[in-house]
Amino acid sequence: MRTLAYATITIIILLLIVAAAFILRAPIEAPVTPTPAVTPTPGPPTPTVPTVISPTPTPGPTKWSIVITTGGVGGVYFYYGGTVAGIISNFTDIEATSIQTAASIDNLVLIRDKTDLSKGIVYCGLVLPDSAYLAYTGQHERFKDNPAPIAILWAMYPNYLHVVTTTDSGIKSLLDLKGKRVSTGAPGSGTEVEALLILKLVGIDPVRDFAKWERLGAAESAKALRDGTIDAYFWSGGLPTGSVVELAKALAARGKQIYLVPIDIATATAFAAMYPGLASPGVIPKHVYGTPEDTPTLTFWNMFVCHKDAPADVIYKITKAVFENIGILHKAVSPARDTTLENALKFYGGVIPYHEGALRYYAEVGILKR
Repeated sequence: MRTLAYATITIIILLLIVAAAFILRAPIEAPVTPTPAVTPTPGPPTPTVPTVISPTPTPGPTKWSIVITTGGVGGVYFYYGGTVAGIISNFTDIEATSIQTAASIDNLVLIRDKTDLSKGIVYCGLVLPDSAYLAYTGQHERFKDNPAPIAILWAMYPNYLHVVTTTDSGIKSLLDLKGKRVSTGAPGSGTEVEALLILKLVGIDPVRDFAKWERLGAAESAKALRDGTIDAYFWSGGLPTGSVVELAKALAARGKQIYLVPIDIATATAFAAMYPGLASPGVIPKHVYGTPEDTPTLTFWNMFVCHKDAPADVIYKITKAVFENIGILHKAVSPARDTTLENALKFYGGVIPYHEGALRYYAEVGILKR
């Protein structure tokens, strides 16, 4: 009996141990109280805040390139612009080139349409003041709806209006051009602008009054006169102009003499009054081309201009380089002797503004007081 009781107690103890082990191994879970559903209260919608993405700044050009628009071969612009480009390239960190064009009006179109500041390309040009004025104010047909965005860097030298013929042509005055074969300069040139303005002033219509109306550049006009295919031509250029000098020599070799048609003082004065600040009476001395006498005419001071939005630092460097090396320009191009600091600000205070970069240099050297 006792043995049976001990066995029974032992079995009960073992069962209790197993049960306790099972209870200790089971996870203890807290009772879950269900969360009552919450009905949202209607209200204004939460505004959506847009994600703002900061634009990546566009890097500026690492190197600036200047393109100088000039004129036809044989004219002063062509050589002046090429020399200025060489000075800029050699004495600054700016790359500069010059290109041949039909001169003033074409140059102003190129400055307006071809400058690309995002690529570091700035067009500059040599222009006559009358062309620049008409383009800047939108009075020229090619700039009526889109004026030329230009600023002046410096006044260069005076152009003299030449009306070139020979002593045996019978042409002694502007009115004698009626019934003749005449070139008024290349299309898009300042020469053409001046020629048409002066012809209009004296009552000549090229379409109606010329036996043949040509529109040739400086060298082409000189060749046509030499070859006898025209009787006279207009040219606006500095003194002396190379193509006119060569023409005078070629005519002399054939026993002929060059003749410049005078623009008398009354006509010159009337023109200057009609276009104030753009022109003034002048004289081409007879020794320049070997003409029979001094020739009264009109003078127009040329200007060197660039796109008005060109960086001031770039324009400052260009202006500084040219005037610190002006002897190179004077030696290379005779009319450039009038490109001086004393003459640089001839147009200051006029309709067309000067570029701030150029004015910074002039203030620095003391010729501009601000």
